[in-house]
Amino acid sequence: MALNNTYDARLVQQETAVGAGVQILVLALLGTAIGMGPAGWVTGLVFAVATWAVLSRALHRSGLRTFGPANRVTLGRATLVGGVTALVADSFVSAPPVSLLVGLTAVALLLDGVDGKVARRTGTSTALGARFDMEVDAFLILVLSVYVSMALGPWVLLIGAMRYAFVAAARVAPWLNAPLPPSTARKTVAAMQGICLLVAGADLLPYAGNFAVALLALALLLWSFGRDVIWLWRESRTTGGTEGTGADTAPAGKRSALELELELELAGR
Repeated sequence: MALNNTYDARLVQQETAVGAGVQILVLALLGTAIGMGPAGWVTGLVFAVATWAVLSRALHRSGLRTFGPANRVTLGRATLVGGVTALVADSFVSAPPVSLLVGLTAVALLLDGVDGKVARRTGTSTALGARFDMEVDAFLILVLSVYVSMALGPWVLLIGAMRYAFVAAARVAPWLNAPLPPSTARKTVAAMQGICLLVAGADLLPYAGNFAVALLALALLLWSFGRDVIWLWRESRTTGGTEGTGADTAPAGKRSALELELELELAGR
């Protein structure tokens, strides 16, 4: 049995290595197609290595014996996000083909709901898979906000940075570690961020239109986060600020509110 477990673990780790290899292949294709410069290459390679390292560590800690079809879809999306990241980094030196960047982003966004459906149909929903899915989404939004900010201004970076700021704040304010109730509005707002940034980045609208679309995305995100923070604060007043820190919730107390929310998100993954 121990030998089988070791063999399964090696197979799972091999899949992450294959993912890194595919990422490098995508970079090679992009580099050949557009003559990508050093900035794009370095950023893309760093993304590939970081994704492989973080995912391998998470798989080792989770003890999963199979990578699963849903995680393969998410890994494919991560590969596309890596390509987008390389193109955005390269855009600081030379303007990338907008159609290529938009195409990769659009496919990544369209596949966002596929991994969840695959997980439910195959009965392979896991906390790791949901977290992987969430991190890929969050990083894509961050990269897109960087790209759009070059045309509309640094304020757009608030869209991509807000989720990470919330996680950082949860380390300082323990009451933010409480789990949030399910919310269709929250999911809708989150999905709209990628769409709005894609529209603004595609530059199909005049400057005022792109500005309005990005501003709408930020306004909705501020409303969604603000509503959740207020709810969490009220809950902390009710529970005396002990939510997520008691012995009955450990190790939940060591996780962020977004990680705790995964338990609720799994129902929709």
